[in-house]
Amino acid sequence: MKRTSTIIAYTAATLLTGAAAASSSTTAVAASCSSTLTASYAAPSVASGYVARLVANNLTKPRGIKFDSNGALLVVEQDVGITALNLADAGQGCISVSSRKTVINDATLNHGIELSADGNTLYASSPESVYSWAYSAQSQTNTSSPKTLVSNMTTSDHTTRTLLLPQHAPGLLVVTRGSTANIDPLAEDITTGHSQIKAFNLTNQTSTPYDFDTAGLLLGWGLRNDVGIAEEPLSGGLYSVENSVDQMSRLGVDIHQNNPGEEMNFLGYLNGTYSPNQGRNFGYPECYAAWNVSAIPEFNGTVGMQFAIGSLNSTDNDTTCDAANRQAPRLTFQAHMAPLDILFNAEGTAAWVTFHGSWDRTDPVGYKLSVVEFANGDAVDSSDSLTAAVDIVSNANQSACPTGCFRPVGLAWDRQGRLFMSSDATGEVYAILRDDGNRTSAAGSNATGTIPSATAGAGGAGGSSTASGSGTSGGASSTASAKSGAESVRMGWRGVVGGLGVVGGLLLGLMVV
Repeated sequence: MKRTSTIIAYTAATLLTGAAAASSSTTAVAASCSSTLTASYAAPSVASGYVARLVANNLTKPRGIKFDSNGALLVVEQDVGITALNLADAGQGCISVSSRKTVINDATLNHGIELSADGNTLYASSPESVYSWAYSAQSQTNTSSPKTLVSNMTTSDHTTRTLLLPQHAPGLLVVTRGSTANIDPLAEDITTGHSQIKAFNLTNQTSTPYDFDTAGLLLGWGLRNDVGIAEEPLSGGLYSVENSVDQMSRLGVDIHQNNPGEEMNFLGYLNGTYSPNQGRNFGYPECYAAWNVSAIPEFNGTVGMQFAIGSLNSTDNDTTCDAANRQAPRLTFQAHMAPLDILFNAEGTAAWVTFHGSWDRTDPVGYKLSVVEFANGDAVDSSDSLTAAVDIVSNANQSACPTGCFRPVGLAWDRQGRLFMSSDATGEVYAILRDDGNRTSAAGSNATGTIPSATAGAGGAGGSSTASGSGTSGGASSTASAKSGAESVRMGWRGVVGGLGVVGGLLLGLMVV
């Protein structure tokens, strides 16, 4: 009995010391929350070290998302307007929606959203125009009528207009515009404004509104449908992610299952730094990035190099698409995954990418959230990498897609460095958390173990049937480094002790001793 008392006293002192130390650091994320919503499909498969928590549902095709200065999540509900979601945080990653409020009632809004640095101006887009409103985060209302900033953008096919206010170039607004068809011959003409990304001066606006076709600074053209765009925070470099063509053939051979690849493009800078990429032609509609090289007839290039389509002759061939004539992507992803957003963390060590998912492929691909490692303003992987995108959250049963799975669209950071993701097809918003309680935004090359190891095909089909939080997604390996594994064990132990309470913790301590 004396020995038991001694052990209990020692264990209690140890636990109290550990608790005191833990109080000054992060708290592990709870395994579950009483208010957790349940999806109508199989729970997502999540890479080791992460948790995907459903925090909002019953939205109408949520697309772009952005946190306001008071912490409300502003959501573009496609063909509805903008809604503010007020979030309740019960701790340990247990997040729920406490209330909702309509901010802008406008059924023409369909994707793009931005907020000024001071939080007082709200921006959103329709297929035709970009608008701004004076905005109050306190009342969650617009305090002015809409002002049209950019217009003349209507097309019949790709209708989203993503918006970006670059921090390294304040006063400028970046707007993306896609093609008007799968293969749009008008995009060959730079004067049409099709398949281009431009920046517009809001500080000294020379006309109201700007005409997209004739005004603005051209950042790139020949960009079929670059829906996602983000600023790398260290260098100010601009990166976009592109949805490439469907139903492709070359020299009479159907190659559409695995070609062309989706793209991550580097567009240069808006802060005065020179880049030969800025304003270049990125290939579309003549040239496309190779993903499955062996499936492309008479092609001698590597992954990421561009090839031509059509009849191919002495004047129309792959030479048209070489580096001297067209700008190749910085990275290439599996064909048809449909990247819709890219978001950097503040440290510039990771770019998160949503892949909305395929329709033009026998076996579905995409339908997942992945992360690309960055360092010193550039992606870590080489341009011919097949594994640059490491999957973090994917659908457990890929064969159920597109109707029976989530489809990621927009991304946003909250003040705690937690990542939020919209799913338009299911009308939901997820929070992506670290299971050790640390910031999701800490992932990257200077945070060992926060990006799981990639395996062959990490940019490919992916999708495992394991339960949320316990398996791997797509090409993400379930085995991180030894250091990361040890950290997971340590944090898992803390979570178990915390969940058992003081008495349970003491008993557990006795069992271990």
